[in-house]
Amino acid sequence: MAATGRHGSRRLLVQALYQYQLNEHSAAEIAAQFAGQRDFRLVDVDYFRLLLGEILGDTAALDRLLTEQADRPVGQLDPVERGILWLGLAELKLHREVPVKVVINEAVRLAHEFGAQDGHRYINAVLDQLAPSLRPAD
Repeated sequence: MAATGRHGSRRLLVQALYQYQLNEHSAAEIAAQFAGQRDFRLVDVDYFRLLLGEILGDTAALDRLLTEQADRPVGQLDPVERGILWLGLAELKLHREVPVKVVINEAVRLAHEFGAQDGHRYINAVLDQLAPSLRPAD
């Protein structure tokens, strides 16, 4: 069964961000490719497009945030984990309507699904460390 709603959007975003890192297609090209998928209409399409544009429009700033907490150069991060971290950081930074706990839980869930065996621990640690500076009032 396909993932729906915002979780489905996040699942597709992880795949789209992975693809971007390999091919560096534009946000419009990637969105068009994913719009052709059978289950695309089941996700929150507006949220997918919004976050895709926000993330790809600001990868340098997101990488600077990662540099603060990463235990290795950003370029050495696994592309799946880097995509999940970009997604989590963008939600923390730009989408205050999404609670911090939801952002981190979703990122960990995606890391379990797509990442390396213990990647979820790394994702959790990085986002947990950066959340207070991105959401000081929360």
